[in-house]
Amino acid sequence: MKSDKWINFKVLQDYLGLEPYLLLGALALVTYLFYRFFLQSLSEERHKNLKNHYTNLTHHFIILSLLLGAYLLISEAAGIESTLGERILPYIALLTFIWGMVVFVKTCRTLVLQYLFMGSARSGVPLILVNIFTILLSILLLFWMISQIFSIQLGPLLATSAAFSIILGLALQDTLGNLFAGISLQIDRCYEIGDWLEIMPSGIQKITGQVIEITWRSTILKGLSDEIITVPNRMMAQVQLNNFSPPEQPIMRSQVFRVALDSDAKLAIHVLEQAASQLFDIRGIPAPFGYTNDINENWIQIKLIYFIDNFGQQFVIGDKILRSGLEALERNQIRVAKQRLEVNWHENQSGTQTGSTHSP
Repeated sequence: MKSDKWINFKVLQDYLGLEPYLLLGALALVTYLFYRFFLQSLSEERHKNLKNHYTNLTHHFIILSLLLGAYLLISEAAGIESTLGERILPYIALLTFIWGMVVFVKTCRTLVLQYLFMGSARSGVPLILVNIFTILLSILLLFWMISQIFSIQLGPLLATSAAFSIILGLALQDTLGNLFAGISLQIDRCYEIGDWLEIMPSGIQKITGQVIEITWRSTILKGLSDEIITVPNRMMAQVQLNNFSPPEQPIMRSQVFRVALDSDAKLAIHVLEQAASQLFDIRGIPAPFGYTNDINENWIQIKLIYFIDNFGQQFVIGDKILRSGLEALERNQIRVAKQRLEVNWHENQSGTQTGSTHSP
């Protein structure tokens, strides 16, 4: 068959056959077996994510099979010199080849995603890493296809496009800044998916949230009230950042209790420590501890220090600490302090009455 004017059909014929198709199917099978044997410990959300990838990959593989079947059927039925084969077959071959590259990229993307899941089974995988791999692989295959299938030499074209590259770079300055900032953050591993962060940008109110995704442009947080917060990666790389989810480092929180002035402070501290240590949400090591941090004419103030692992549950846990501590004090007949005010009235020289209040 004669080659199309702009499609190198002979090159396409070398890559369209049962052997490349079976190799691609074997790669997809290896990817699936990798998932079945090595990633069973993933969370339900991660399993759902990977199953969606395999559903999408299966649909593309079915379309590829239909296109390859149509190509082989037409190439056998049309004859070598027929008009049908001369005009239609190169385009069907090109479409089949392109779809095969799509299936190859998606299979490699899924394989890389699963490999990264092995090291981040708890938190998940930032999409920025997988997306960068997918983009680079797609660009390489696209350049190769243009060079081989369409016989276009890209070297001189790329050499003469310096001005266009400068203009494009200036137009995408913010986008590229966010992209490279995201890559830098992942290399430094300042935070991962699932970490609780406190961000303090200059001139903006403090932002607190849990990382749920890291894309090529931004880091997406879920706030304490379940609001979605999108922060550009460029800002994440420049601001002061507190990570409350480092491994093996608990989060310290405190609760203040005020007992009556005639109470046994030592007993009250012991009671509060015991009450906190019995809560499931509180870490046993380091153990909760309390101390007297203030005393005046109204009360003895005791500060209870405790340690937790889940930053997002700190307010719920604080409520449990407060209620459990008050119940424990009541059981041990330790009275909670109440502030008392005295009002004194007196007459001034003009005969009017004035009042003043103060704590006894």
